Amino acid sequence: MIIYDLSCDNEHKFEGWFRSADDFERQLQARQIVCPQCDSEVVRRIPSAVAISSNAGNRSEVAASSASASVSTALMPVGVQAMALYRQLVQTIVASSEDVGRSFADEARKIHYNEAPERPIRGQASADECEALRDEGIQILNLPAVKEEDLN
Repeated sequence: MIIYDLSCDNEHKFEGWFRSADDFERQLQARQIVCPQCDSEVVRRIPSAVAISSNAGNRSEVAASSASASVSTALMPVGVQAMALYRQLVQTIVASSEDVGRSFADEARKIHYNEAPERPIRGQASADECEALRDEGIQILNLPAVKEEDLN
């Protein structure tokens, strides 16, 4: 699993998790990577600061970016640890939210306008539906659709 720091043309910064560099390039070319804040499809990789464990001895090398003073440094788990954390995150989201399927946009509006009980929901919505929700002041978070078998 590769984690890239990304930015959209509106300078929103976010992370993307990919199986390989080729997978990232394929998704980027197919415009499948969108900004979770504004749904922009104009996305680019940005320099990141990550601590990387070296196989040569027990020393660590830090690749730091001088591109921006606001970039934070983090020690990221790799391999099995990263996948376990990702699996735990997805399972927590699934366990603590109601799946409303393709009715996500309608249900989010009902909750926002107090026409339905407030609760965490998840489901599917088109890019246009997401943009319309944001235009109405409804805060949503776009997450990739993940199949259970992809987490193993």
